[in-house]
Amino acid sequence: MFVGNLSETIKLGRKFAKGLDSQSIVLLKGPIGAGKTSFIQGIAKGLSISEDITSPTFALSHHYYSGTIPLIHLDLYRIENSLMAKEFFLAEEEEASQNKAILVIEWPQFIEPIIEKFWKIEISYAEKSGRIYKIWDPKN
Repeated sequence: MFVGNLSETIKLGRKFAKGLDSQSIVLLKGPIGAGKTSFIQGIAKGLSISEDITSPTFALSHHYYSGTIPLIHLDLYRIENSLMAKEFFLAEEEEASQNKAILVIEWPQFIEPIIEKFWKIEISYAEKSGRIYKIWDPKN
């Protein structure tokens, strides 16, 4: 568990990226505004990605190929149907596999049951200030 503010969120994401391999899958859970996209911005910095990282809430996915390892960022918030979420995920997982990319997914509730090995990060608000991060390693 880690407690931090927004700038520490980005630093944590950057540090976290060092432990990722190509084709790693990262699931991010937490309420709106908790810092999921900021954490991904940190991952991108850790991967030396030069593009601006923004939430793909309306586009559903953004692909970044400029870093040491490609990054595919999914946001499934707007998908309300389990079947649609799974179909979309499987298509993006295929893209990630072909490009040896890291796949980071916000709002993964519909697809978590079909993924075998993944990192899971839950972000919540701390009582006084900041955020609390719980990180599960795929080896556990």
